[in-house]
Amino acid sequence: MTFWITQLLNGISFGMLLFLLAAGLSLIYGLMRILNLAHGSYYLLGGYVGLTVVGVTGSFVLAALVGSVTVAFLGIVMERFFLRRFPKQELPQVLLTFGFLFIFADVALWIWGGNPQTLPKPGIFSSSIWLGSIVFPSYRLFVIATGLVIGIGLWWFQERTRVGAMIRAAVDDEEMARGVGINVSLLSTAVFGLGAFLAALGGILGGPFVGIYPGADFEVLILAFVVTIVGGLGSLKGAFIGGLLIGLLDNFGKALFPQLALFTLFAPMAIILAIRPTGLFGRR
Repeated sequence: MTFWITQLLNGISFGMLLFLLAAGLSLIYGLMRILNLAHGSYYLLGGYVGLTVVGVTGSFVLAALVGSVTVAFLGIVMERFFLRRFPKQELPQVLLTFGFLFIFADVALWIWGGNPQTLPKPGIFSSSIWLGSIVFPSYRLFVIATGLVIGIGLWWFQERTRVGAMIRAAVDDEEMARGVGINVSLLSTAVFGLGAFLAALGGILGGPFVGIYPGADFEVLILAFVVTIVGGLGSLKGAFIGGLLIGLLDNFGKALFPQLALFTLFAPMAIILAIRPTGLFGRR
């Protein structure tokens, strides 16, 4: 029983990181129809910038803030000055973001080196706690709680605020949204920056137990796409449910069937898509 509960909590905590990645990716695609292949780079850069800030200041909170905002600004620059030149041109956008992925990977390797590194945990969450008869790291519980709070906050923002209503309107009918006076261009930039912010925050939160290393951008990008496809492109609810599902499948697959870890991850995805081609919560 201890094994199952421990693996369940590990899968949920990893699923929350995937949710942060997939939420940004899904929001960007839902509004702008851009499959951003550099999204995993935001995760990697956020972790590395956070690591640098922690080394200088010793503050994990400041590292999360500076790392996320820095990468969000980078995403805004990338959208405004590069992707904006290719509106609704999928192939140039994909090739451009794929090129940025390699550029960011080489820059990170040049600045931070090729050795795997981990962020130090906040002092208050550096120990483990007892959950009945189970000892579990308190930091992973913090990640689960943070993911839930962010998920609720994003839902409230999307469903209960005027800006969220404008985003939904722009997703449903961009031309009509422009016609009623909504600044779709500004909304697109803001959503792109928010997506980069969430991905970078995921890199910082995952740094203490997943680690930061060259190639992590490719790994999390693949998982983020799996989550987005399973949950449904453009669906925030799909990103949340898909993140939990893929996080649990990935964790239990590696723990129970390490030789079939990829099978346990991609086979359920194929089954879901065979039944619902648009994903669990995607629009038909």
